[in-house]
Amino acid sequence: MTIDDRKKRILAAIVEEYIRTGEPVGSKTLLRVADLNVSSATIRNDMAELFDEGLLEQPHTSAGRIPSHLGYRRYIDSLMCCKPLSEEEKANIDALFNVRDPDPDKLLEDAAEVLAEYTKCAAVVASATPKHVSVKKIDLVPVDSRTVVLILLSSNGVIKSKVCRTNFLLTPDITDFFRKFATDRFCNRTLNEISSWYVNSGAISLGEYSRLFTPLIASIYELCQEVWAGQFFVHGETNLLSYGEFEKIAHDLLTFISSKNEMTALLDRMAFGVDVKIGKENSSYELSGASIVVANYSAGEDNRGAVGVIGPVRLDYRTLIPHIEYFARTLGNLLSDTLRNNEQ
Repeated sequence: MTIDDRKKRILAAIVEEYIRTGEPVGSKTLLRVADLNVSSATIRNDMAELFDEGLLEQPHTSAGRIPSHLGYRRYIDSLMCCKPLSEEEKANIDALFNVRDPDPDKLLEDAAEVLAEYTKCAAVVASATPKHVSVKKIDLVPVDSRTVVLILLSSNGVIKSKVCRTNFLLTPDITDFFRKFATDRFCNRTLNEISSWYVNSGAISLGEYSRLFTPLIASIYELCQEVWAGQFFVHGETNLLSYGEFEKIAHDLLTFISSKNEMTALLDRMAFGVDVKIGKENSSYELSGASIVVANYSAGEDNRGAVGVIGPVRLDYRTLIPHIEYFARTLGNLLSDTLRNNEQ
């Protein structure tokens, strides 16, 4: 649908005023905020045409209008002018990541927490593991005569560890034997290759020692699965309770956001770069009254993920989008440095 320049200005003004106040916008308000040299009657006629085009809605019998989901989409795609981040705003985001030698997993979790606090919305941070990532090194560190720490380093720099108890004495010879077995069996194999069948066949190859080492082999498999599954963190779900529009759907919305399977599937469907899904554009009914803004990050060639903010449809998109884009880029750079240090 094509609308003239004046109607574009009216639509943009209604969206921005409604985002600011949460109240329906009338013609008198538009005269004040949109700097239009026309009469109230002309503005009302234009608003009526925008309503007929499906770009505005009338929530009740008042003269005010609010943007429809189509109106928000038109605004974001062709009318919105994002506010560039000031150097102070960039410095504030940089300060959120002002940590030394961060743990990659903790870094992602902290990123979700600070983003939720920063935006007053729900925030999700997820990582994904490419299919070609492999096991680079497996080591065993004895703690006592029956306890060992298994350490796995993947080719993308991710480190996972697990404490294992054994029902046999861990002599140096046994530790060296299993370390060599684990290295030969798992190292340089992609995580995608290390299936339950592959692990079981490896255990069987040990013959009479199979039952003895099964707990250790199972633990290596669990560590591989942890790296392969990536990370998912969500924070700030209760922030959404402060928005009146979520009062009736809060339980379903919060349950959906907290589901790793549902949310990672949603993030996978988002376009690369920065993507916005508005209300009914979301395929899940739980999000039909909300918006999600997602920015991708990359940390070197073998690590990628997404940062997302979930909030009401009337988000301040022109401010939020550049903030989340810079946030994701900063997270990716720091994570890249951290993982590179792990590989050394």
